[in-house]
Amino acid sequence: MDFLLRLYATTRADEMAMVTDWSDEQKEWFVRMQFQAQHAWYQEHYGDAQFDVILLEGVPAGRLYVHRRAAEIRLIDISLMPELRGRGIGSILLRELMGEAEAAGKPLTIHVEKYNPAMRLYLRLGFKPIEDRGPYDLMEWRPEFRSRSEEIRTGPENL
Repeated sequence: MDFLLRLYATTRADEMAMVTDWSDEQKEWFVRMQFQAQHAWYQEHYGDAQFDVILLEGVPAGRLYVHRRAAEIRLIDISLMPELRGRGIGSILLRELMGEAEAAGKPLTIHVEKYNPAMRLYLRLGFKPIEDRGPYDLMEWRPEFRSRSEEIRTGPENL
């Protein structure tokens, strides 16, 4: 849980940097409370999901939360430590889930904050927004959304 809290804090760091009227202790308390609330919500609403810590050479590197439902595979959360972002690790994990979804004949879905820098990655991989949910877009990937160039890039040799 300590690692997951540290990871979560990195996802809120830019936001907390803009809050100038709080002390570091107040910011830490806020992030801790938000993390605990998110964790409790995930446990309540996705109790039978798979909650994994991503390991890179045996060292915790991120988290991957997946809920396999009857009609879809829901990617609840994927996060990597800042120093590991942009190195293709997320793409590899997403392509593995895309392959699983394709084999199961199900869409792969995820809620993405509209201004999340990872939005570009999801769009590049062929996810499409299917529903506006306020600050989030519900995005969906289906094999038929994939372009021919993406089919070539997602072959087994590229995973």
